Amino acid sequence: MLTTPLHEQFFWEQLFGFPKPPPDLPTLIPSRTPDWAPANAQNSLKATWLGHACFLVELPTPAGAARGARILFDPVLSHRCSPVQWAGPGRLLPTPCAAEDIPEIDAICISHNHYDHMDFPTLRTIYAAHAPHIFAPLGNHAHLRSIGIADAHIHILDWWDAATVTTALPSTGGERVRASFAVTCTPSQHTANRGTFDRWHTLWASWAVEEVFPTPADSGLGAEVDVAREPRKVYFAGDTGYRTVREGEDEEMLPRCPAFKEVGERIGSFDLALLPIGAYAPRSMWSNMHASPADAVEIFKDVRAKRALAMHWGTWTLTSEPTMEPPELLKQACAKAGLSVGTFDVSGLGETIVVS
Repeated sequence: MLTTPLHEQFFWEQLFGFPKPPPDLPTLIPSRTPDWAPANAQNSLKATWLGHACFLVELPTPAGAARGARILFDPVLSHRCSPVQWAGPGRLLPTPCAAEDIPEIDAICISHNHYDHMDFPTLRTIYAAHAPHIFAPLGNHAHLRSIGIADAHIHILDWWDAATVTTALPSTGGERVRASFAVTCTPSQHTANRGTFDRWHTLWASWAVEEVFPTPADSGLGAEVDVAREPRKVYFAGDTGYRTVREGEDEEMLPRCPAFKEVGERIGSFDLALLPIGAYAPRSMWSNMHASPADAVEIFKDVRAKRALAMHWGTWTLTSEPTMEPPELLKQACAKAGLSVGTFDVSGLGETIVVS
């Protein structure tokens, strides 16, 4: 058991002294019921933040289809991120929708098995409704099978493993339209466990998703060749640190995790990156596992993203920074890095951002 003064201080802060969210939090983090209905443009991405690290991303709509392929990242829509729903951190704001309200999706990508990223009740509900393909890092097959996910829908990947999903999308005319996308399991800096004794038994990851266009050899289900543009790419960082900061150290002088530059070199550039900005304080305790806003801007540059949306903040009080500090520090970090306004943005709960 860790018994350093820092951990003892954090324990007592967690028990009695964590900062309280501001009373006007519903105004500061506006929430709306997601609108899944509008069709996506044929060259645009859609991303809807559902709280913490949960994003629903819709790829561009293929010709003749009623929607694009949909990928749901780290779905956790329970009130508490805890082994039980009668104890543990409770949401600061209600979810913008229930698990039952999630529309038809084609895949789920899970970064790791911590309770704020892998939620069994949410997964059960969504799988029962839509039977999507579910991607998770090494060691998580038994967890997913235990909640009734069929083996054929479980895809367990190691870092740099990739798989292609081909799905039949609803069409505007009646027959379904085939669409494909590639899912690549990429590295991050974190850890994973569900209990006290299973740490290091399972892997953690980030994810890259990229459209796969049909070739002239493809046939059936309305497959068409689109050569007018490059395939759209999305990067989901999951839960990750970036550097290890000890008390009193100058962060600018510290080594950085090299995984993100490797992701950028091997797969980037990304049209959209979904990057964590919260749960970082105290830095000397959490920096090796949770990115700060300044870290997130560096990851944005490392993976060669064109735009980014923030996540992993404003949902539960997990660490000791004030609730609204992450977006403020993000603005400062973006300005310092010379990023134009809107390049790395913060969205409201349930808000859909369209990336052209």
